[in-house]
Amino acid sequence: MTKLNILPFWLMAAATFLVVVGDAAGRMLSDVGYSPFYVAWTRFVVASVILLPFSGLMRSELPYLLDWRVILRAALIGAAICSILSAIKTEPMANAFGGFFISPIVSYGLSALILREKISWPRSILLGISFIGVLIVVRPGFGMTVGMGFALAAGLFHGTYLMTTKWLIADYRPRFLLISQLLVGSVILLPFSTFTPPPITWSAGGFILLSAMASAFGNLTMVLANRIIPASVVAPLIYLQLLAAAVVGFVAFSEVPDVTTFAGLAIILTSGLSSLWFAGRGR
Repeated sequence: MTKLNILPFWLMAAATFLVVVGDAAGRMLSDVGYSPFYVAWTRFVVASVILLPFSGLMRSELPYLLDWRVILRAALIGAAICSILSAIKTEPMANAFGGFFISPIVSYGLSALILREKISWPRSILLGISFIGVLIVVRPGFGMTVGMGFALAAGLFHGTYLMTTKWLIADYRPRFLLISQLLVGSVILLPFSTFTPPPITWSAGGFILLSAMASAFGNLTMVLANRIIPASVVAPLIYLQLLAAAVVGFVAFSEVPDVTTFAGLAIILTSGLSSLWFAGRGR
């Protein structure tokens, strides 16, 4: 493979790994008494401080922060992060991200319904197979837990967020969309994080910084990937997040998926990466 061919893989591998590391740091904070809402809020605030100088935000753009669509988009990503942090508090990371991967299905359906995007039969079939994998991981009606319910909610919120991003991308520049979700999200989550958290120790402060930095740079890497690589190639590589979740869950928390969960994750991953084959043929 040439360097050009492997560039999408390495960019998305780095991005998905960083995002999962950020969530793992958030779980460690939850394990010592910090609320998922507080962890999510600190992530938004720290990322806002880090990225604001590089956002190019202009005074003329400040009124756009009050656009109800911008506010809705920030609320959706905030809800998605709070939900996935709540899910991994009680569920193995690989299981939680398996349920979370209802997100591409939701985004695809809403984009076709609301944005009138063209439906592709090959991708529809692959997403249908992926949904079977999600059902195997979540096991609705067969001992489904509250944590997996949060994982599905995270996927629902995130899928809707992806659709609103497509909706707004023609009206706003990418760096504005990134900083707007951080600034508006910080304000929206503030009321949910005002209770007194445990004292912030040096280790907790380190995990707060790691959670925010890993998530911020993971999202920045995804933005970079979307700028230089076709969306048809980037989208299937998001499924590398499942591998990252399994690896980080094993290394950080000694989690090993059971046989049924592994089968579901394999189905989701295979159907997602198979999209690359169709993307390479313009389908």
